[in-house]
Amino acid sequence: MEHKKLKSFPDNFLWGSASAAYQVEGAWDLDGKGISVWDKFVRIPGKTFENTTGDTAVDHYHRYKEDVALMAEQGLAAYRFSIAWSRIFPEGNGAINQAGLQFYDNLIDELIKYNIEPVVTLYHWDIPQALQDAYGGWESRRVVDDFAHYAVTVFKHFGNRVKYWVTLNEQNVFIGHGYKTALHPPGVADDKRMYQANHHANLANAAAIAAFRTLGMNGKIGPSFAYGPNYSVNADPKNVLAAENAEEFGAHFWLDVYTYGEYPALVWNWLEAQGLAPETHPQDTELLKQGKPDFIGVNYYRTMTNAFNPADGVGIQAMNTNGQKDSAKYSGEPGVYKHVRNEFLEKTNWDWDIDPTGLRIGLRRIASRYRLPVMITENGLGEYDTLTDTGEVNDDYRITYLHQHALAVQQAITDGVDVIGYCTWSFTDLLSWLNGYQKRYGFVYIDRDEQNEKSLTRYKKKSFYWYKDLIASKGATLSGK
Repeated sequence: MEHKKLKSFPDNFLWGSASAAYQVEGAWDLDGKGISVWDKFVRIPGKTFENTTGDTAVDHYHRYKEDVALMAEQGLAAYRFSIAWSRIFPEGNGAINQAGLQFYDNLIDELIKYNIEPVVTLYHWDIPQALQDAYGGWESRRVVDDFAHYAVTVFKHFGNRVKYWVTLNEQNVFIGHGYKTALHPPGVADDKRMYQANHHANLANAAAIAAFRTLGMNGKIGPSFAYGPNYSVNADPKNVLAAENAEEFGAHFWLDVYTYGEYPALVWNWLEAQGLAPETHPQDTELLKQGKPDFIGVNYYRTMTNAFNPADGVGIQAMNTNGQKDSAKYSGEPGVYKHVRNEFLEKTNWDWDIDPTGLRIGLRRIASRYRLPVMITENGLGEYDTLTDTGEVNDDYRITYLHQHALAVQQAITDGVDVIGYCTWSFTDLLSWLNGYQKRYGFVYIDRDEQNEKSLTRYKKKSFYWYKDLIASKGATLSGK
């Protein structure tokens, strides 16, 4: 639909930006922090681009005051960051590391000093290695109690200052890459184990939300989901059906459980037929139904276009992790769907389709099916940036990308979607898990590369000032009014 006039963003709209602990903090083994699965995984040769690690990352652990001051200068209303589980519980359970709590105390207090709302993510892919060693991490039901205990600890400690909580970040990604493609830790390629680990993650998510309710916390909580709405490549009914399948497997399979506490029948029937359905206990459904969130966090980067895939068709194919455009191959699920090129969309150098209208479509689909508010917890452009001799980064391509996507959010709000915030990915440049430091997302350029930490000096990009003006105008500059 085309609107004659777009609605204004709400006065309390959370204009923000985001990061994750492993990607920015560094200090991987300081002040009592335990080792996470990523601390170990990156030491396996060939797992990351040029064997990059987050040992130092962008040193946010020591430079958080400088970074928060830049956030305040930009006018951020919210900063979404994650807590490193192993910084609080070095062994995943047991004794609390007080120094870890103190770091996040200091960060939260610094944000509040500048009237920046902390949006805290409990889990952004870095389960303590001790739990992986003890019982296989997400493959064991023991993780549910350990995650809930960790969640309760931080709820009680930070809950008087934090109003917005994200439970699990991109469960579909850390489970899929960890247990199907083997690209993330623990590096497993086994569908049966993947679906079992995913079920335990669902239980852990619900247990954390149930504990949040039991404690009577004054705030809102929900998971953050990597959502790429699915299209059919054309009107051929076989391809339309494939796109429907992709939406069921790629979105409803997780979001239905978060919201309704039940797996969608279509996917569950298929899992049973393939012998892949996870083992469940009678009490699981009761727990899952206690996990209904207050909002859905959406991490949006791209849409996926689909076509019919026969039973002996395309499976997992190579991703682009080197930034060489057109090097990715499209994956699929045999007998279900396959992803194909969308001729109407441009791509990034990492072969991600650029589709701002897809964000509007995705928001409308979530609003229609789940009737919950949405917080956009990630949206951004990873690209090559060049620092000039005068310390400038002219990233007009990022400004164009963010302008188009933020405008799509405003259009979705005008459509009737309840969007409570927009957090770009990311505030500073950071370590991209598999892509090193060359793939940059931030408003703030960090002077470092894959092999050399250099000075780690912060430089404000052109997009920094664009977003500053957008926030100051409360979004009015999007439509030129």
